[in-house]
Amino acid sequence: MTDIKFETALQRLEQIVDQLEAGKLSLEESLQVFEEGVGLARRCGKYLDEAEKRIELLTRDESGVLKVAPFDLAEDDRA
Repeated sequence: MTDIKFETALQRLEQIVDQLEAGKLSLEESLQVFEEGVGLARRCGKYLDEAEKRIELLTRDESGVLKVAPFDLAEDDRA
């Protein structure tokens, strides 16, 4: 599962939610797809955490030196 792309994992997770909400699976099948879903949700969370760490802005400080600053979406919304 480590090679699965984020979009593929999210799509499969959505399918699992649909299956569980439909209520047509046996208890054992429900548990199996639930376990798969938990793994996929964790993987998606890891992808998002890694993406957040990679999102950085290059900014210049008062002296004109480039510095790396974390991306702050809330600050961007105020502009």
